[in-house]
Amino acid sequence: MQAAAVALTVLSVVFSLDFLSAHRSKPNHTQNQEDRNTQNDETEQKKKNQPHIIFILTDDQGFNDIGYHNPTLKTPTLDKLAAEGVTLENYYVQPICTPSRSQLITGRYQIHTGLQHSIIRPRQPSCLPSHMDTLPERLREAGYTTHMVGKWHLGFYRKACLPTRKGFDSFFGSLTGSVDYYSYGSCDGPGLCGYDLHDDEGVAWGQEGKYSTTLFTQRARKILESHNPTDRPLFLLLSLQAVHTPLQTPKSYIYPYRDMANVARRKFAAMVSTVDEAVRNVTYALRKYGYYRNSVIIYSTDNGAQPFTGGSNWPLRGRKGTYWEGGVRGVAFVHSPLLRRRRRVSKALLHITDWFPTLVGLAGGNTSQSHGLDGFDVWPAISEGKESPRQEILHNIDPLHKPHAQNTNWDVSTEDASVSKSKGQKKPKKKKKKILRQKPKQKSAFRLKTTKKPRTFSHQAAKPKPKPKPLPKPKLKPLPKSKLKPKTKVFPQSQRPALYYPPLKSSGAPSVSATSRPKTHIQPRLKPKSRRNISPNQNLLQSRPPPAKSKKQLKLHLNLKSRHQNMSLPGTPKSHPVPQFSVQPSQSVWDASVQAAIRVGDWKLLTGDPGHGDWVPPQVLPTLPGRWWNLERSVSPPHKSSALKNFWLFNITADPCERQDLADQRPDVVQRLMARLAFYNQTAVPVYFPPDDPRANPSQHEGAWVPWVEEEDEEEGKYQGVYKKGNNRKKKKKKPKCPVCKLQSIFLKLNTRMMSNRI
Repeated sequence: MQAAAVALTVLSVVFSLDFLSAHRSKPNHTQNQEDRNTQNDETEQKKKNQPHIIFILTDDQGFNDIGYHNPTLKTPTLDKLAAEGVTLENYYVQPICTPSRSQLITGRYQIHTGLQHSIIRPRQPSCLPSHMDTLPERLREAGYTTHMVGKWHLGFYRKACLPTRKGFDSFFGSLTGSVDYYSYGSCDGPGLCGYDLHDDEGVAWGQEGKYSTTLFTQRARKILESHNPTDRPLFLLLSLQAVHTPLQTPKSYIYPYRDMANVARRKFAAMVSTVDEAVRNVTYALRKYGYYRNSVIIYSTDNGAQPFTGGSNWPLRGRKGTYWEGGVRGVAFVHSPLLRRRRRVSKALLHITDWFPTLVGLAGGNTSQSHGLDGFDVWPAISEGKESPRQEILHNIDPLHKPHAQNTNWDVSTEDASVSKSKGQKKPKKKKKKILRQKPKQKSAFRLKTTKKPRTFSHQAAKPKPKPKPLPKPKLKPLPKSKLKPKTKVFPQSQRPALYYPPLKSSGAPSVSATSRPKTHIQPRLKPKSRRNISPNQNLLQSRPPPAKSKKQLKLHLNLKSRHQNMSLPGTPKSHPVPQFSVQPSQSVWDASVQAAIRVGDWKLLTGDPGHGDWVPPQVLPTLPGRWWNLERSVSPPHKSSALKNFWLFNITADPCERQDLADQRPDVVQRLMARLAFYNQTAVPVYFPPDDPRANPSQHEGAWVPWVEEEDEEEGKYQGVYKKGNNRKKKKKKPKCPVCKLQSIFLKLNTRMMSNRI
């Protein structure tokens, strides 16, 4: 009995200890479980707060090519989405395809990516810099599934340049700049055509005969159908080829525009209708598969329209490829149930680089590792109607763009010594009857306004024949070469612009100091490891250095005062102090022959050759005989078309159509904006525009455009310098010695230009 009692006692003690230990360990287990549940709830809440982002990018759609700007175009879906969302009426893009797309994907100006000069041609071994992060990469880090459908046009010479290597989980579309809408053939000159339709990193053969806009829309809907919207947020970039040339569309879309007399405009309008139907199908899929309530739809064009092929930017000035408003002011709107203030028109200043930080911030991502962003988070300005943090836009600085003889009405610079005697004798005489109808007194008066001393060039001295009172002989003598050198300041490459804005007012004179010469204090930065950073001498203004005597005079006179004053541009927040700087008006801080454009507040400055500055009304047909683009240009005063004109100033807020040049009336604003250009130019990387690689020929790759450089074969950025077109042509010119051969050469050049214009 005693043994049994002892055994029962021991068992009771053991059970009690087990119960106590189990009771004590239960709170820890419960706490861990609660922590896990909390983390899961936070993750689910974060996923719920992350909206699905659908970015629809069109190609070459002009300001007048949408229904809410032009009722003759039938775009009911686009009009409704814009009316129920926020229409962006002060939104800017770049004038051509590659720069706009690069700035959308990277959030950086093209002067910081080396893509300042032109598009990336199919045979050029160039693409986005490998060291720069991209928008889909940052969204994927935030938990997004990323897909791209449509046109890439950001380089593909090696696999590292493909969209699937730049942050997209999948890609379906074309890699070059222009393809046939049915055959998907893309040409880069006579006999250099290939198939260009890709699925991820392989060629998507067998799709001929299907209209590209319809095909891309079907792939977008398939992605929406296969993805689970409650599992992960989605980023879809639908980059439509439309409405880029060639003008191809199903006949059923042309019928509603049968009353249009212009055939090109008729086809172009029909292509806009195909885009409208594509957007309707995509938005229907968003509603059907459960995306719409938590989605943001962004619609944007990549550049202005080309009136020669049916597009219209009316009433804006200029066209695609120019830095006038018609080339850079884009059509765009945002539609989303998440907008706090809907059904309105936004006048906030926005740029295509702003989408990178805006969408990453909207997705809950992190941009702290994205160094050197030129964009701003503008979602509060779009959603809530707050003031835009952007106060200026650098449209571009292209040091390689040189004046052409056929554009002498604005190409020749008063301070550029490149007006050589060999070129200046014959070609200006051809333009004498059409454009240069100037009297000697008018020319000399314009020179006196723009330079310190009256200057004459070799091709101008021979023109004033009928007038008995020409300039005195001492003034007709050419100046020494040292005085004719362009007054240009060459800046280092290792600095970035500070985020401050010059106090440009609508009235008032600049503050000028005659006794002291203010200096600029700029913090240097480390150079990024980029193939673009080849040599500072290859960038900037491509001109001879100034003489040693004038180095101090050509410094950028920035007066950074110790006390920050709240003197800002119209619309600048008072909470942000704006340093003042003054510029000597008699000293040039920027070479006006360089192609550049900048917008600061209400003011816009263009220098160099901004492109044909024409206004093309919708009723004017491209087939009109004669120089139809002179119809509007001829109404301007005679001195405005002078060969010496190389910079323009406009108040875009008051004059959005750029009809009143204020450069002569506001030289203080001109100097300040030129100083701002020079300041940005300090941060520019060298232009990377390599020569064509013969290995890219599609005939060597089974007839398709595909990457042709193996990763281990060559290093990135092997070409030191830029593309020079004259080498091969000089060799060809020596061979033909007969008139027939010369005629064949002329037709060959003409054919090449036509194919280039197509791209």
